[in-house]
Amino acid sequence: MFEFKLNEQQLLIQQTIRDFAEAEIRPVVMKFDETQEFPIDIFKKLGEMGFLGILVPEEYGGSGFGYTEYALIVEELAKVDPSVSLSLAAHNGLCTNHILLFGSETQKKKYLPDLTSGRKIGTWCLTEAVSGSDASSLLTYAEKKANKFILNGSKTFATHGTVGEIAVIMAKTDKEKQKKNISAFIAEKDYPGYLIGKKENKLGCRASDTSQLTFENLEVPFENLLGEEGEGFHNAMKVLEGGRISIAAMALGLAQGAYEATVKYAKERFQFKKPLADFQAIQFKLADMKTAIEASRLLVFRAAWMKDNGQSINLPASQAKLFASEAAVKITEQAIQIHGGYGFTKDFPVEKYYRDVKLTTIGEGTSEIQRIVISRSILETL
Repeated sequence: MFEFKLNEQQLLIQQTIRDFAEAEIRPVVMKFDETQEFPIDIFKKLGEMGFLGILVPEEYGGSGFGYTEYALIVEELAKVDPSVSLSLAAHNGLCTNHILLFGSETQKKKYLPDLTSGRKIGTWCLTEAVSGSDASSLLTYAEKKANKFILNGSKTFATHGTVGEIAVIMAKTDKEKQKKNISAFIAEKDYPGYLIGKKENKLGCRASDTSQLTFENLEVPFENLLGEEGEGFHNAMKVLEGGRISIAAMALGLAQGAYEATVKYAKERFQFKKPLADFQAIQFKLADMKTAIEASRLLVFRAAWMKDNGQSINLPASQAKLFASEAAVKITEQAIQIHGGYGFTKDFPVEKYYRDVKLTTIGEGTSEIQRIVISRSILETL
């Protein structure tokens, strides 16, 4: 039975990342948001602290933690800056985790130590201009020639596209097959034919690097095939399943950050000779925000606990991601409303939370995709 109670080690991890976020990230949040600069120094420090190999066993340089610790770390970072939280989640949960779950022993020993330490940053390449939610319709093609694969195609919305040095790329390896025709490959940034395209100018999470990538006769050694040929799409879906916990945790932390800023403002802002917090209309909004946050927290950590205990998370991860992300959108909207005109300015943090939050309903599968997953699970069990 699921019981949400943190142990001493988890409480220490929570406090450590909370202190780091307050000391190292909060003072520069708006600087990196305005410049859209990837905070490489902060990221390197996270690597030194062991937070870029959260799920990776110690034998490969990781911390050997579980999804509960992972969710805690993502949540605490998102309270302060969702951009850093998103980048940490993508690095840990996508590129690094794909290699951990499906890589050969040789691949793990070669790539994981650099990724877990932060010496190199990972990117994960699935989405294309023609294939968003319909990810299996991607067009990038890998042709086998002698002892290598030649990749041609392009990817969009690649997190860490311009700063990533190790990439996991999904490409078709058999144009005739309707299923099992997509494989995964590990490519390095300095491989000939690996071309960095336009960096996206985004609404929110602007310090988390996102760009297009193009592959023009990109030569990938045969031994860099990741997993079995033709199993790349299936494996990618398993990676995304765990990734939904991290985006749900990001939404949870973001909502908590917006809520805390709003409570503080409501206590300090006076109207009609009394603080906003004394007005019942404001109290009711705060009550709804707090309740949604606690419901999100239970769903997020229930899914993380189930993952750590070897249970199926297809349904609970989608439920956590759907509810937490959509609740966070509503919470940040109410945070702006309570702040009034000030909430529409960059002088208060809720403006940034409001811009950052929308990604949580899109990344790692849109809300519509989560509803498909959930409804299928319902109908299959009837």
